[in-house]
Formats: sequence, C-alpha cells, structure tokens
Amino acid sequence: MLSNNDEQELPAQTRAEGDRPLGRALTSVIAAGKEILAKRRPFAAAPRGSTEALVELCHAIIHHRGEASGLALAQEITAAYRDLTEPAQLEFFKRLAADFDIDREALRAAAQDYAEQPDYQHLLNISHAVEAPRLKLFRRINTALDGTRTLVAMRGDLLRVLRANPELKAVDADLKHLFISWFNKGFLELRSIDWSSPAVVLEKLIAYEAVHEINGWDDLRGRLREDRRCFAFFHPAMGNDPLVFVEVALTDSVPNAIAPLLARGRETVAAEQVNTVVFYSISNCHPGLAGISFGNFLIKSVVEHLNKEMDGLKTFVTLSPVPGFRRWLATADLQGLVDEDLYDKVRQPIGRVVESVVQAALVKLCAHYLLNVKSGELAKDPVARFHLGNGARLHGLHWGADTTPNGREQSGSIMVNYLYDLRKIEINHEEYFNEGLISASRSVRRLLD
Repeated sequence: MLSNNDEQELPAQTRAEGDRPLGRALTSVIAAGKEILAKRRPFAAAPRGSTEALVELCHAIIHHRGEASGLALAQEITAAYRDLTEPAQLEFFKRLAADFDIDREALRAAAQDYAEQPDYQHLLNISHAVEAPRLKLFRRINTALDGTRTLVAMRGDLLRVLRANPELKAVDADLKHLFISWFNKGFLELRSIDWSSPAVVLEKLIAYEAVHEINGWDDLRGRLREDRRCFAFFHPAMGNDPLVFVEVALTDSVPNAIAPLLARGRETVAAEQVNTVVFYSISNCHPGLAGISFGNFLIKSVVEHLNKEMDGLKTFVTLSPVPGFRRWLATADLQGLVDEDLYDKVRQPIGRVVESVVQAALVKLCAHYLLNVKSGELAKDPVARFHLGNGARLHGLHWGADTTPNGREQSGSIMVNYLYDLRKIEINHEEYFNEGLISASRSVRRLLD
C-alpha cells in the first residue's frame, strides 16, 4: 500500500497555470499524443465509456513510456472517470483494489531475500514490492491538466461508499498518502478574499460555506465589509478553487452569539477600537481532501497576517458550534450529571422557549461533553478536537448563541469560544496530545461543580 518511494513532482497543471507559454506547450504535446494514440490503439476492446474501457486505459498508462502519448492517456482517463455513473464508480474502485494491488508473492519473496541478506538493495526491493501499482497509476493520472482535481474528486466519491465497502480502504489510503505530499504546507498559498476578488472565487465561497449559509450576493457582500476579513488557502494545481477558507470578524469584545456577527445592518466597529479577532466559520471545500490538515496552518497564518496588518489586536477567539452535542446527548448516560426529572426534557428538540432550569442543565451537559467525553484520548466533538489540537483554550459556552434550525438541532443552540492565546498555544497543544489535558477557563470548569 504505502512506501517511501514518493514522487514529489508537482502536477502538470501547476506548471501550466504558473507559466502560460509552458501551458500552451503542454496542450500542444497532449494534442500530438492524441494523434499518436489514434494511430495505434492496442487497448480498445471494451466499449468506450464503460468501466472496463477505463480500466484498460489505466493498465495502458502504467506500462506506457512515451511522454506525449502518456499525457494524452492521462487526459483520457480523467475525462472517462468524470463520465462514470455512481454504480460504475463503485465498480471502478473495486477494480482499483483488486487489479492494481500489491503482488503479495513478490513481497513475500523480497522479505525472505532481505531476511537472508539484509543489505540496502534487498531493502529497496521490499520498498518497491510494498508499493501498489495504483500509486504509479495515480501519479501518472496527476500529469493531466486536470489530474489533481480529478483525483481529489475521485477520493470524495470513494469516501461516500467506503463505510459500506471496507475492502476499498487500501485505495483510500494510497490516495491520502499522495495528497499529504502534494498538498503540504509548502505548496499552499494564503490569499485574502474581498469584494474585488475574481467572481469565480466569490462563487466558490457561497457554494462551499458549510457552517453559516451564505444566502446570495448581498449576504456575501455583508461578510466582506470593512469590519470583516476572509482568508483561504489555494494550491497551484487547483487554480481559483480554494481548499479551505476562514471568515473573520473584527470586534471590540468576545462575542456570545452568531446573529450579530452575520447581521447585514450591523454597526461597524471603528478601526481604532478593534482589539479582537473572531474566527466564526471555517469551511473545508473538498470532501476528497478529508484528513489532510489545512485549518491549523490557516488559523496560524491568518493570526500572523493580521498582526502585521493591524495594531492593537489582543484577543484571538472563535465562535464555534458543537455539532456532536445533541447526537451524543440522545443516548448518553446522564446519571449524576443532572437531576433525573430533567432527562427527558434535555433530550427534547430545542424550541424557541426553553425553561431556565433546562437551559442551565444543557450548558452543564455541554461542558461535560467537551471536557470529558472522548474518542480515544481526544475530544469526541470534531470542532473541539480541531481547536484543542491547535492549542486553543476552551474559553466560554453560550446558551442561545445559534437559534437557527441547524444550530438548535446539532448544538442545542449553544456555541463555544475557543481562545488562541499566542503565548500558550504550543504548550496547550503538547499537553493535549501527550497527556490528554484540555486547557479550559475557570468559568467553564465551574459549570461542572
């Protein structure tokens, strides 16, 4: 499945978009390659457009040597994959798992040779044997002008069917392994997005916003006003398609509700009064890049950028949802946490009006969930796991902070401040991962007393 034999080469579209003359040259090379392929096609037995035809193209490109025709093959593969129906995609993934897997006999023989003669060459033979041919296939697909984008979309399609088809885990592992190299921090470009940014980028923000829906252009304009900032990571292989973006509010205090931050008619804080940076929405844009960490780099890069841009910034804080809270609450053992007569009440759907005693119980339960409920040794809630893993501190919980239907359904209307204290980020990060310790304010811990 995996090996150290990574080809760190940037994909063809990186070079093409960064250097337009070279991009035109690549297009010419691909056109020439298509002519070559048209004259000699030894792999056209299966009907065009079928999964079998795509598999034949994949076998052909692995064994291909010509550069021009190889690029043309890669282009054909990306086009053929995009034409597959969902059932055909699943069939293709199963063929990737079966037909392009490691040769176990060759691996066993290489391991035996190394056991008998443990020199570098025999170790290298093991390294080659442990790498599945589909890794070479993915690298060659990546040379197409839209290869990276297609592979990212392919993994997104794969993740949708992975739970029901665990035999495909090796295919996912290989794609993720390559993406970790191709999308490492050295290739990422931080861009500030404002109303003057290209329309295609602004359209992506509306489409990708995953936390607080952007309802059209007027709503987007409100989020890009002078008291707001938006930053995104881009990768040269993905063009103007962001990988992840964060929306930022510039305020004079720590917020306790989302509606005032999103209001179009809000009063703008004077620049000289701004002392707080609020990260209120972080959206990952491509399901196929799940598990490839961008958000932690993004927040730290934005903090550095804003500190250079503005004087007087003292507080960096989030206003975050608790998306796993109500799901956990539905089946949690509440004995000893709240009074027994509140069990049913705290599990009921959150309405517009909630008794104060139920509000207090829900906030207490949420604090318990964030501080004590774990997945392994880390916080169970995905947003908490992200921010605590970045070295943030659990700073405050706010009842009624998100009264939207989604906010009530997932988080019980509760939102959380995670504080990024620049002096303690690294300490908190180390203690969280090494000792499982969660940094939390006294006011949060007091909720559990």
